[in-house]
Amino acid sequence: MAARPRFSGVLFGAAYYAEYQPEGTLHRDLDLMKDAGFTVIRVGESVWSTWEPREGQFDLDWLQPVLDGAHARGIGVILGTPTYAIPPWLQTRHPEIAAESSSGARIGWGARQEMDQSQPAYRFYAERIVRKVVARYCDHPAVIGYQVDNEPGSVLAHNSSTFHAFLEWLRDRYGTVERLNEEWGLVYWSHRVTEWSQLWKPDGNLMPQYQLEWRRFQATLATELIGWQADVVREYARDDQFITTCISYPRPQISDDELVAQLDVTAGNPYYLMQAGLDALDPATGSERWWHSGVPALFQWGDRAWSSAQAPFLVTETNAQSIGGPWMNHPPFPGQIRQAAFALLSRGARMIEYWHWHTLHFGVETYWGGILPHSQVPGRVYREVAALGAALGRIGGALDDYAPDADALMLWSTDTKWSWNFFTPLAQADGSPNTDAYTDIFDAWHHGLFEAGIQLRVQHVRQFLQAPLDELVTQFPVLVAPAVYVAEDAVLDKLAAYAEAGGHLVVGIRTGYGDDLARARLEVAPARLAGPAGVHYEEYTNLSSPLPVHSAGEIDLEPGAAGIGWADLLEVDDARVVAGFAATEFGARAAVTTRAHGDGRVSYVATVPNPELARSIGRWLVPDTQRQRWSAPREVTVATGRAGEAALAFVSNWSGSRHPVTAPCALRDLASGDAHGPGDTIVLDPRDARLFEVATGRTLPIPTPREKS
Repeated sequence: MAARPRFSGVLFGAAYYAEYQPEGTLHRDLDLMKDAGFTVIRVGESVWSTWEPREGQFDLDWLQPVLDGAHARGIGVILGTPTYAIPPWLQTRHPEIAAESSSGARIGWGARQEMDQSQPAYRFYAERIVRKVVARYCDHPAVIGYQVDNEPGSVLAHNSSTFHAFLEWLRDRYGTVERLNEEWGLVYWSHRVTEWSQLWKPDGNLMPQYQLEWRRFQATLATELIGWQADVVREYARDDQFITTCISYPRPQISDDELVAQLDVTAGNPYYLMQAGLDALDPATGSERWWHSGVPALFQWGDRAWSSAQAPFLVTETNAQSIGGPWMNHPPFPGQIRQAAFALLSRGARMIEYWHWHTLHFGVETYWGGILPHSQVPGRVYREVAALGAALGRIGGALDDYAPDADALMLWSTDTKWSWNFFTPLAQADGSPNTDAYTDIFDAWHHGLFEAGIQLRVQHVRQFLQAPLDELVTQFPVLVAPAVYVAEDAVLDKLAAYAEAGGHLVVGIRTGYGDDLARARLEVAPARLAGPAGVHYEEYTNLSSPLPVHSAGEIDLEPGAAGIGWADLLEVDDARVVAGFAATEFGARAAVTTRAHGDGRVSYVATVPNPELARSIGRWLVPDTQRQRWSAPREVTVATGRAGEAALAFVSNWSGSRHPVTAPCALRDLASGDAHGPGDTIVLDPRDARLFEVATGRTLPIPTPREKS
């Protein structure tokens, strides 16, 4: 099971590709890295054709000078297995390993990850190169860990062999075609099968139950791939070396909590829009799912990474300069490199590693900026990275055993995400299906609560079921289930039990409507929660425009608070209406309700909240936040946590202007060493980011109260 890292301090560095560099730059590069405070580099993962230029001919010694030079400078190395980008000779020798994006439609060569990684021929050659590379360097003292593969799960392969493996998976799962017919409702549209061979391929499928199981099966392929490689590497790895992979969370094959269970530590790659994309107020927005826009989205990535194993994580790649194509040039404003790193550390990161050291002079990522620019003359970005490295050196082991605080828990349902990729409840503005409805709803809740100053923890449904009820209630006084559509009875029953035991459960739309196969339940909605919530509904409607929401007196709503995309037409039984919809011809009235249940409470939110409504609900749910204790404006975030007995606070100014905060107690800045007394005004410079140790009964040196900057 992925767990806490076994090293002290924060690992800091970048992916390094000496094989992409001109000769004679290695020692200069490593000296610059040491001067910048680097403690780690990742190497080797992208160049199978360099390791094995021809079939069976291996060149394994070229990396030795890199590892020797890194070790001489005290820089550790994460060795990557090069299995995500296959060499042309393998493409030519075994064209059948090309992945098919639909039946018979092979993905063309020339990019990366174009292959079906479950193919036996691929596995033979992949295992051979993994064993060769790892055996060659496993005893090198520089190697501290391994990254197996790279951003797995990018393709939902439709190859014939993959489909036949799906049939075998279904046979093991259901036993008989009769049971499959019954569970999937294949009486519909004359889909009943009498032999397994009669099941159609997924290309033309319109059955939601089929699609959900197809995605679950696909996830087993990525999980098995990483587990298989990890097992191979473990045959060589020393006890002091860890094994991980780097996750890109939007990849379609990824079930991250299952995947990391086979690894020593979670790792992933957060990319985000810089410049105005990191403004706290009115950030620039983007359109790509693989990178994030807005301060809440950056923190949410950290919350998701922690959620994979409910443990600290490594950042294996993140922005140094611009990311993406040559038309996406947004290098960071001064200070944003440190800001983003501190944000990720505040949510549990134990390594910050940039992609990559030097900006490439060739290839599709030519304008994906590294720490060094194309000239390779160290500039502003290098200086800011080096300043961050120095700060992390001063912070030292203060983040060992760190765990972020949480005011509320959010429940994540990968099954619902997969189901709604195909069978979505929401529409785009043009009326077409919104296949990202699940993440849009989750983001609406997470971002709004975050902007209200609430610190969040994310938990997978499987983890929620396994967690002791008393611990859930004690650790998380508020639990938000935004859209848990695909849910077995046990999930809904535990949600009700959480409230009965003393927690405040917040139920969002579609939670309690579907079962574990995304079938609509034959029950009053929300199933198994209607009684505890004191509301039920039969009708619901999409919203083509925002529907204003007004307070019933208990909640203070921001101007412009509204529901978007969806509204449940609630019938209020014995709940109290907290907020209502504006009058409509359709008659939807109750927008937010609440009802005491046992020792706790169940609140129901009958719409997708817009930012104003989500923030308002957040302030109602958690009226006392760390931001308030620091008298911080909305431009400033305060993220807290504990490392052993030490209480820590990350305080960041996400704007281009100076902003003051007030020290709530005695503080020590762990990067600068400055001490502050309770009540001191601390002025944050534009894009400033600080890490404080907070007095918790222990004695910290207290200066005379005065303004600090």
